Amino acid sequence: MDMGLTNKTALVTGSTKGIGKAIAIELAKEGVNVLINGRNYEEVERIVNEIKSDFPTTSPQNAAADIVDVEQRKILFEKYPNIDILVNNMGIYEIMQYEDVDDEVWEKYFRTNVLAANGLSKFYLPKMLNNEFGRIIFIASEEAVMPSGQMPQYCMTKSMLLSLSKSLSKLTIGKNVTVNTIMPGPTLSENVHQIIEGMYDNKDMTFSEKEKEFMTANLPQSEIQRFIRPTEIGRLTTFVCSPYASAFKGSPIRMDGGLVPTIF
Repeated sequence: MDMGLTNKTALVTGSTKGIGKAIAIELAKEGVNVLINGRNYEEVERIVNEIKSDFPTTSPQNAAADIVDVEQRKILFEKYPNIDILVNNMGIYEIMQYEDVDDEVWEKYFRTNVLAANGLSKFYLPKMLNNEFGRIIFIASEEAVMPSGQMPQYCMTKSMLLSLSKSLSKLTIGKNVTVNTIMPGPTLSENVHQIIEGMYDNKDMTFSEKEKEFMTANLPQSEIQRFIRPTEIGRLTTFVCSPYASAFKGSPIRMDGGLVPTIF
């Protein structure tokens, strides 16, 4: 299915690995010129070259910047003043006990997971409205609606993205601009893959067997009984970016593998 996105320009934050990289690749498959973002210029450049090699008809660009830093965001805006798609993917997480989360940690998570995305959205949304086309997507988590209690500082910020998305969507009435949130469940990032491999000493076990054993022991409520693949999230995100998804407005879109037990 042609998603109608050829020659659109998309900034995907935190796109050198994991979900962000998968989203960038899936967008590039549809002819989108992706702006790859990360803090390390050389690492970003490597992904740009990789995407250019795989999708030579597109023009990926290096958008290296620490988007938590206001001054670096300004430089990014000067370099790329107009985009069609903004995917706010970058974020941090860590398992922490509530009593260990002090004010400094709360503020760090707020600045990183919320204010950085808000800063980008605040700059690009008016331009999208003027151009009569735009897509802003926040990548949240099932923890936004079903906090596990293991990462209170993370869950708070992901819940805030749902509210922010809905508020910004109210500004797009009558416009071909959408603001939505995608909530993935547990995903097989590079880091998660290493963790699972390291948990089991049996070298005769395949990764699929390790994954199944882990899910059975730790996430029995998952209906797919495996980790979601970043590519799956990339494909969903690409569809939500397309002209065919214009009826999604301020929507929290779940892709949790059946982990969340509620009906909405």
